Amino acid sequence: MESFLDNITSNIGITDALDILIVSFVIYKILGFIQESRAQQLVKGLLVLVVAFFASDWLHLYTLHWILKGTVTLGVIALVVVFQPELRRGLEYVGQSKIVKPFSQIDSDEAKQIIDHIITAVLYFSQTNTGALLVFERETPLKDFSDTGTIINAYISAQMLGNIFYEGAPLHDGAVILRSGRIFAAGCVLPLTGNKDLDPELGTRHRAGIGITENSDALTIIVSEETGTISLADHGKLTRNLKRTDLEEILFSLYIGGQESDSFAINNLGRILDKLGRKKDAQ
Repeated sequence: MESFLDNITSNIGITDALDILIVSFVIYKILGFIQESRAQQLVKGLLVLVVAFFASDWLHLYTLHWILKGTVTLGVIALVVVFQPELRRGLEYVGQSKIVKPFSQIDSDEAKQIIDHIITAVLYFSQTNTGALLVFERETPLKDFSDTGTIINAYISAQMLGNIFYEGAPLHDGAVILRSGRIFAAGCVLPLTGNKDLDPELGTRHRAGIGITENSDALTIIVSEETGTISLADHGKLTRNLKRTDLEEILFSLYIGGQESDSFAINNLGRILDKLGRKKDAQ
C-alpha cells in the first residue's frame, strides 16, 4: 500500500498539484452556485437522468439509453435557459474590472453622512408608508437600467430622496440607483424576478427589487407602501422587517467596509445578511 502511494506521489509534479487545486476550486464554486440557485431541483433531476443514462448503457438497455440521450440533451438546454440570470451575473463577475472600486473613493466622514441621510429617509418612508426602492450599484454597471429613468447625478440627501419618492412626484414609482456617493438616476424600470416561491403578497416593487439582484451584484432596500416594512434584497434573496440597527450595519459595511477591500466588504456583508436571516427565522 505504501509503495502504491509513493508511486502516485512521486509522479505528481507542481503543475499537477496546481491543476488539481484549480479543478477542485472550480468544482467547489459550481456546487455552491447550484446550492444557492433557484434551479437546484432541476440540477438534481438532470443528475438523476445522467446516472440513468450511463447505467442504461452499461446494462445494454438500448431503447432506454436512446431515449435518455435525447432527454439529457434537452435537460442541458433547459438548464442554460433557467440559469440565464445567474450565468449572466457570473460572466459579468469574471469580466469586470477590479481597478475601479465604487465606494473606495468616499472618505469616512462623507460615508457617515451618506449613511445617516439614507437611514433618515428610509425610516421616514417606513413611518409614513411611502413606497421606495433604492438600488446600490456595486461592481456590475447598471447603465441599461439607469437609461430607463432620469439621470439626476445629485448628492445623496434625505431631502432629495424624500422629494423623489413623494407620492405626487413623477418619479416616485420607479427605482433610484445610487452610484457611489450620488443619486445617479431615478424613476428607473427594473426586471421582475421570475421566482415563483415568493410570498404572493409581495408586489411589483419587491419583485423588481429582487429581480435586479438576480441580474447583477446590486443590493436593494425596499420600503413597502402598504405596511411600511423595510426589506433588503441581495443575490435574489429577500430579508424583511429590518430595523435601524440592521440598516446601520449593512450600510456601514457597504460604504465604509468597502474602503478596505472588495473581498472584505462582500464577505462582511454576506455575514451580516446571514445573521439577519437567522434572526428573522428565529422570530
